[in-house]
Amino acid sequence: MSKAWIRAKLPEFVRDMFRNFCLSSRALEEQFHSFDREGSVAFTILRDLIGQEMDKGLLWRMKDTAHHVFRNDPETPLTGQFLDWGLGYIFHETIKLKEDAYQALTYAPWFLALRGRELPGTERAVVEELFQVLRQTEESMRREIDRIRFIMSQSRQLLPIYLARHKENALLARYIFSQNALVREVFGADYEHLVGTVYGEHPERMYILAAQSLRLGGWLDEASLAVQGALGITPSDKMVLQEKKILDNWRQRMTG
Repeated sequence: MSKAWIRAKLPEFVRDMFRNFCLSSRALEEQFHSFDREGSVAFTILRDLIGQEMDKGLLWRMKDTAHHVFRNDPETPLTGQFLDWGLGYIFHETIKLKEDAYQALTYAPWFLALRGRELPGTERAVVEELFQVLRQTEESMRREIDRIRFIMSQSRQLLPIYLARHKENALLARYIFSQNALVREVFGADYEHLVGTVYGEHPERMYILAAQSLRLGGWLDEASLAVQGALGITPSDKMVLQEKKILDNWRQRMTG
């Protein structure tokens, strides 16, 4: 991909980067909750989240998209550089977690079975020593999960600061609106920080941009919901009323 092409498509890449972060965060946190409850994660799910060179998974795409965004934004701030490193770190740390999960899935049952058998003294001593290595693998998984969670938490703080540069990105606004349940789930208590930092004193701007994008895409019912969201914040705002009028006219033309 050429730098010029990526820069021309930057609004799409920014939306994709944010989307991939949200989806990755939810998928990883589901595995982390499993580890908190049961002391294990699903190797196959981590494997699919990572993917491979010719069939990249969600985490791999998140890393690559982050590189496209932060290394091709003409004026990427330090915040963007931190995010570029952080999202890549999540990918690489999950690879380590996947490998540890494979060891736990494949070899832990075998060693447990060996420990229950009658073995010669030398072999039993070897089994016990090697089993301790597997127990250390579980400790490594906990450290890897803690590191990923920490970087994800820091990314939730940094993303709004960077995305404020893209507050006029209609595709980003549309995603936050259309996938609001997911965004709120991922950001939790930081959701208001996200919207407030990106759109400042005009949170209705997110709804207006989303409505415009949805309307141009032919999603008039969804555009109407976005307009209603804007009206709920600033019912007398000129831009909000203008978008409502444009949408009403579109509906009349389509139904008339």
